[in-house]
Amino acid sequence: MSSSNETAFRLGLYRTMLVIRVVEERLAKSHQRGMIPGACHTYVGQEAVATGVCAHLRDKDAIFSTHRGHGHALAKGMHPRELMAELYGRETGCSRGRGGSMHLFAPEIGMLGTSGIVGPCILQATGAGYSFKLMKQDHVGVAFFGDGAVNNGAFHEGLNMASIWKLPVLFVCENNQFATEVPFESVAGNPSIAARGAAYGMHSVVVDGNDVVAVAAAAEEAAGRARSGGGPTLLECKTYRTRPHSEGMGDFTYRTREDVEHWKALCPIKRFREQLLSEGSASASELDAVEKEVIDLTEAAHQFAEASPYPSPDSATRHVYAPARASALREGSVQSTKPRELTFMKATLEALSEEMARQPEIFVLGEGIGVRGGNFATTSGLFAKYGPERLRDTPICERGFVGLACGAAMSGTRPVVDFMFADFVLDAAGEIINQIAKIQYMSSGRLEMPVLLRGCIGIGHAAATHHSGSYYSMYANFPGLRVVVPSNPRDAKGLLKTALTCGDPVLFLEHRELMGTKGDVPEEEYYIGFGEASVVREGTHVTVVALALMVHKTLAAIELLKAEGISVELIDPRTVAPLDSETILKSVAKTGRLLIVDEAFGPFGVGAEIAARIADSGFDELDAPIRRLNGKPSPTPYSPPLEAAVVPSIEMIVGAIRDLCAE
Repeated sequence: MSSSNETAFRLGLYRTMLVIRVVEERLAKSHQRGMIPGACHTYVGQEAVATGVCAHLRDKDAIFSTHRGHGHALAKGMHPRELMAELYGRETGCSRGRGGSMHLFAPEIGMLGTSGIVGPCILQATGAGYSFKLMKQDHVGVAFFGDGAVNNGAFHEGLNMASIWKLPVLFVCENNQFATEVPFESVAGNPSIAARGAAYGMHSVVVDGNDVVAVAAAAEEAAGRARSGGGPTLLECKTYRTRPHSEGMGDFTYRTREDVEHWKALCPIKRFREQLLSEGSASASELDAVEKEVIDLTEAAHQFAEASPYPSPDSATRHVYAPARASALREGSVQSTKPRELTFMKATLEALSEEMARQPEIFVLGEGIGVRGGNFATTSGLFAKYGPERLRDTPICERGFVGLACGAAMSGTRPVVDFMFADFVLDAAGEIINQIAKIQYMSSGRLEMPVLLRGCIGIGHAAATHHSGSYYSMYANFPGLRVVVPSNPRDAKGLLKTALTCGDPVLFLEHRELMGTKGDVPEEEYYIGFGEASVVREGTHVTVVALALMVHKTLAAIELLKAEGISVELIDPRTVAPLDSETILKSVAKTGRLLIVDEAFGPFGVGAEIAARIADSGFDELDAPIRRLNGKPSPTPYSPPLEAAVVPSIEMIVGAIRDLCAE
């Protein structure tokens, strides 16, 4: 660049570092005054890293950060008033008062979020890189994280995936020497963070994190490499935070005042000011003018934030879910003019194939879902159509590729995670519950989360305890997640089509024992909306609510009870979250009795929730107590006689219905 442009660039670096420093010092004072109701993790001392890295980023480049994200947000272009208003808990904050210090969202400028959990930002930036590569976009994903994160599994899983797929990602470790209050050297078998990049075949750089010019040069080279298809870079920036981990915390139990004062003397802003003056890039009066402008800007931002209103209490539950889309509202009652039978597996494969043809942003992640076509043939034949970028075989790293899916969804694609068995994805529970389920809410609806997580549930085939779990009660407990449990091919296709077109994260749980069952599936286009239960059989004496395989066992029980003159109405909720209580309540008003049959454990389960809702809203309609029939509360055993003993049988269902009708 020309000399004048270079001077302007360097002055811009100086100004950005000053903005971060002055804003952070103002926030520290506000915290002392009680204006910040929660935590305040300042970035004082580390300003050169965020400034240098973001100096060469574009608006569409996506950054992801951790709890110490103020500096990254400001360096990426967030106005100080949005940051300050957020920490003050005001409606004008960048997250509309939903996030505070640790949860900053500004997708408009490519700030796709910060997290109070260490590690997810690494996976999310990897996901953004995957989106950009898939969609042939010239963008870069950037993860900012501290030295403590490099001992987290997300570091290994994220860097490994980024390396093997040559994703356009920049991993920026701000090595400030302490993980909260634990010295990094005491918890690292290999204290060289950059050296770890070699283990992943990744270009790595160590840079003085207090030298903004050096950081900017290293980041520029790394971003250029990423944009040109050269893959990711690990950048270790050695620096130091000179304020406590969080404002108000004690600071001198794990480090000394002398150490802090030593690093204060190495201040990156003071250092760069002296450099600008010595090289003649600016005069003292020019730099003083920049400082005054920044101080005035910060004070105006503070006044704006302090004067801003708090969010209205009636907005507290907005943006938990995405707005409903027209396709997801279509009634799934189409009557096919050409009846045909498909297996459950073929019906879902057809749904996935149709939507992949329609939506180029859909891609599938999983182990063996590429050429092999999946453990249950859930992606059979799709690799030949769409290739390895859209049918991506992954390492065995469930947390890693679920976290990647989160970042990909945040950056414009629609990932499908095929995890084979529901037990496996428990390794990624934190990414699902703390990240995927909460992103839409924390971003005030500006980021949707169209992630489909699918896999098998259910007991059978002597699979024992690590291949038999159901877990839909667990996931249904968390706001933000949709949980779907179909029982037949027709419902499976219609519900999967809705899952592939809605803006919410969906757990699509398929009972293993149903994968080969056949049923009528219309050829016409159709979708089944979430929260719409199916009346599988009409009856008058008792209502039975059943899920998945238990629907089929209950149907068999109904046939046996006909000879006794017992008329059973069978309801299949189809989705656990949302749960269609109204259809169940309407049925109970007709029959006066309710039995809930569920293969999963009884305590704190779906049956308990259904029973509580009906008791609350339909108590006067009941002629007998609500009864539940569940699987035994134990891990699933291997031996067939033991396995059979922990699952409700047809005979048990017959007995439970008979007993309830006698009450």
